[in-house]
Amino acid sequence: MQKAYKGYLIDLDGTVYMGKNRIPTAEVFIEELKCKGVPFLFLTNNATRTAPEQVKHLASPYGITVGEKAIYTSGMATVDYLLTHYAGQTLFVISEPALKEQLLSAGFTLTDQLAEIDVVVQSYCKTLIYEDLAKATLAIHNGAGFIVTNEDSNLPSERGMLPGSGATTAYLKAATGKEPIIIGKPHHIIMDGALEKMGLLKEEVALIGDNYTTDILAGINYGMDTIMVLTGFSSRESIVGKEQPTYIINDLSEWTL
Repeated sequence: MQKAYKGYLIDLDGTVYMGKNRIPTAEVFIEELKCKGVPFLFLTNNATRTAPEQVKHLASPYGITVGEKAIYTSGMATVDYLLTHYAGQTLFVISEPALKEQLLSAGFTLTDQLAEIDVVVQSYCKTLIYEDLAKATLAIHNGAGFIVTNEDSNLPSERGMLPGSGATTAYLKAATGKEPIIIGKPHHIIMDGALEKMGLLKEEVALIGDNYTTDILAGINYGMDTIMVLTGFSSRESIVGKEQPTYIINDLSEWTL
């Protein structure tokens, strides 16, 4: 017997699409939410796009039309966190251009000069080079803060599971012996920001995702109900013996609003 929820937090990669491959059942579900006026927020650890870029990406090739208010990424949550706790600090950022753009727009100064680095901010980066890792390692050893957008070990794609932000985080943790502050799922910082953005209580919301170690554990750790779809990263077999999601469904055609 499924519960009726006032709103939904919905993962993207592996839940709404899989790399460049469409998940039609998810597209239909999103349209049903819109038609029935049910609040939802796309909650993604992917920090490689700004909100406008993510809106455009959803529209084509996936045919999902939403506004920027329906997007909350680990990058956006990182900016919010830094504004609260590190305002005015100088950052060294390992990321794709989108996060750097958002940080600059928020008023932060970015640098690659070791002596000027107050905080290292690390995310997924396709152009990662050894010198970036070296500077980050040295800065953290020198006392810089260590903030990570998300620790996803892999990024789902049409090619398969590619190295994600968490692979870089593992390198820096090994090199520095330091534990970062992690913003994205399954940690609470992004969840706090998402619920504040929605204006709902956690008891009124369900989190939908495909990845047990990020999406589902985010809900479990936060005390929120979870719906695991089998369209992406995790399978039933992979979570045997672990704390179970509230619901497990093959795809979103099996969920009734």
